[in-house]
Amino acid sequence: MPTLAPVSVIICAYSDARREHLHQAVVSLLRQETSPAEIIVVIDHNPSLLQHVEASFPQIKTVPNSGARGLSGARNSGIRTARHDIIAFLDDDAIAEPDWLTSMVPHYADQLVVGVGGRVVPMWQGGRPRWFPEEFLWVVGCSYRGQPDAVRQVRNPIGCNMSFRRSVFDRVGGFREGIGRTGADAAGCEETELCIRAKQGIPGSRILYDPFMVVRHQVTPDRSRWRYFRVRCLAEGRSKTRVVDEVGVADGLASEQFYVTRTLPRGVVRHLGDALLRRDAWGLARVGSIIGGLGFTTAGYVAARVAKVWKPA
Repeated sequence: MPTLAPVSVIICAYSDARREHLHQAVVSLLRQETSPAEIIVVIDHNPSLLQHVEASFPQIKTVPNSGARGLSGARNSGIRTARHDIIAFLDDDAIAEPDWLTSMVPHYADQLVVGVGGRVVPMWQGGRPRWFPEEFLWVVGCSYRGQPDAVRQVRNPIGCNMSFRRSVFDRVGGFREGIGRTGADAAGCEETELCIRAKQGIPGSRILYDPFMVVRHQVTPDRSRWRYFRVRCLAEGRSKTRVVDEVGVADGLASEQFYVTRTLPRGVVRHLGDALLRRDAWGLARVGSIIGGLGFTTAGYVAARVAKVWKPA
């Protein structure tokens, strides 16, 4: 296999119910064209799962989350364990394409590049609902319509498929605990906050999105339902409040402004065209989902802001 700059790859896991998916994620790393220098699986406060992974994959490092329960704490535990200068993250229910690392590492030849993320393709286990608009694929942790179709500088990658220089964590700290997912809740944005902090703290730094650096994300049937769509949008709005508190409104909502004023209106027009010109009745449902998704996300943000203002001292 070709040898490029060594990479430490971190997978964080917490649930026994996702053991099979975790196995597939690890195997996808073992089959990379460019072998990772080390694979670290961080188990978030689940001793039985820790023992299972140690027994199943003795050739990799398996460590417990030594920080606060949740994804941010687990990622930080992996960072402390990692020995190499490029640190990549893969979700426990994702599968990396064989050329994932081969596509990733050359970007780091540019010393201004501090992070690289890639495309996340959904693997719908129960089929994609026809009411589900591509503009909201971020709800299930995947790349959405409106993201670049060529290598471009971005604010932040999707957490399922991202990497950073170790120097980022040395200079600005790790993932902020208290932001993001804990267990099976629907929160997010911890990678958004980190990337904004990195750009603020490292002048001239660049974070790239490479659509040819691909992982496939398993979408279980429960995440294909309207209830999950609603809950995830509400949680995203609440999470954005924490991001704004940490990094300010201008940086915290810059990408969202473009998304709301450009990506979503284009989506409405496109799906209306599906309904009116292509006689696809589900086009109207997708328009409704865009409007509903924006409404839920906004409601989550506003409710969290109001709760913060009225919180007793």
